[in-house]
Amino acid sequence: MKRILYPVAALFILAACDNTADYDATGIFETTTVTVSAETAGKIISFAISEGDSVGAGQNIAVIDTTLLELQQLQLGSQRQSAESSLPDVAAQAAALRTQIAHQQHECDRLSRLLSDGATTQKQFDDAKAQLSVLNGQLAALLSTLGKNRSSISENALAIQYQLEQIADQITKSKISSPLDGTILVKYAEPGEYAVPGKPLCKIADLNNMYLRSYFTANQLADVKIGQNVTVIADFGGDEQYEYPGTITWIAQESEFTPKSIQTKDSRANLVYAVKVAVKNDGRLKLGQYGEVRL
Repeated sequence: MKRILYPVAALFILAACDNTADYDATGIFETTTVTVSAETAGKIISFAISEGDSVGAGQNIAVIDTTLLELQQLQLGSQRQSAESSLPDVAAQAAALRTQIAHQQHECDRLSRLLSDGATTQKQFDDAKAQLSVLNGQLAALLSTLGKNRSSISENALAIQYQLEQIADQITKSKISSPLDGTILVKYAEPGEYAVPGKPLCKIADLNNMYLRSYFTANQLADVKIGQNVTVIADFGGDEQYEYPGTITWIAQESEFTPKSIQTKDSRANLVYAVKVAVKNDGRLKLGQYGEVRL
């Protein structure tokens, strides 16, 4: 019995010794995702995308009804035009008074010459100068009033212009575009539904440029640095595996407890550091798929 058990035990020991992991860390494939939300309120009149569709950056993916905004734009345009047309004509309103001042100045000059010749009295000359001073005061008051009125109307017209620009911006934002090249993962709304600012419409992911969020122990950090080229192994089950070139783009500054779904090279490690490895997707990699990293 003993001579039979020893070889069997030796076989188990040899098998355990050969079962060394051909990787340094494991993780899950992730990518950059963006939740596109509405920025204006209104009925969704066009949303011609489906889950799984590929979209390009800047591509129009949805349109929200802008009828109310366009009516407000027309109304404000009329108000601005009305305000601008009510601006006082300073030159025209002050023309009559300027004519009186010019005439009175001529009269003062005439009386000044007569006073030098003794042909008029000092009182007549002083009265003429006083009348000129009154007219100049009236002109200054008129110009001040007209200037304030003009400034007030101009500020009102400028405020209306700002409102017009805000509405124009809202109309532009009613045409929703994709912020990146990617794939529609989830569609949250349909044409005919009412959109409000902040309401999610769809989620887009960049599936061409993915990264493997892997976890390394503190002992391994000495061999890991940003910009380092590594090998990423995608496991598709069974013996089907594919290797991809990867580049380390980010290393966490703080440690964290090992996620339950992640196995590290040292299974006794409780604290690990997250590391992102950028990988170019050839179409096979999927979000949430497990992968391995070999330094």
